[in-house]
Amino acid sequence: MYKIYINETPLLLTTIEEAKKFGAPSDKILILRYAGKKKFLLNVVNQLENSQRFDRVVVFHKDVEELWATFRRIFKIVEAAGGAVFNADNQLLMIYRRHCWDLPKGKIDAGESPDEAGLREVTEETGISRLQLGPHLTDTWHTYQEKGKRILKKTYWYIMQTDQSELIPQTEEDIEKAEWRSLQNFLAAPPGRVYNSILEVMQLAGEQLPEHQTKA
Repeated sequence: MYKIYINETPLLLTTIEEAKKFGAPSDKILILRYAGKKKFLLNVVNQLENSQRFDRVVVFHKDVEELWATFRRIFKIVEAAGGAVFNADNQLLMIYRRHCWDLPKGKIDAGESPDEAGLREVTEETGISRLQLGPHLTDTWHTYQEKGKRILKKTYWYIMQTDQSELIPQTEEDIEKAEWRSLQNFLAAPPGRVYNSILEVMQLAGEQLPEHQTKA
């Protein structure tokens, strides 16, 4: 199964068997059989780009890899990497950019591996130079438009750790704040807008920490 966030709505590309697990369609859950044509997927993308009516949209097909390959041809693919960075108190590093809480991340440069790019982007966006790379956490996909072109961005996410507390937000990249925050408290009551894909990464990162170690 592939999950892609389009205009904050998750689009799930999946098999017939997996689609059955979502139950019957409703006013908030749209379940569709792939008609085998790119135009069908374009119509789905257009609908999601222009509406947030549904909680999720499920498109199923007997060959999910064929479905995924056709979907990808609608977009230009861009790859990025970032980090869920924890300090010695198991607080998570968060940034505030363009009216949203976010995690440090950025595009992968030519010749870079995803983990190298993730470390570089965290350093550039927050000023942290002492970083320890941990395990690969997850990958997210989301879409946006740039100069009239549809972009499908894959972001590789890594757990990282540091003993450095001072933060320097990269203001030239529109980062207004970089802060250490209790992940548990943040998820319980987010103090502002957070992209759904970022919330997913935060939730997965929180599962890496024993609950008793997550400090305020």
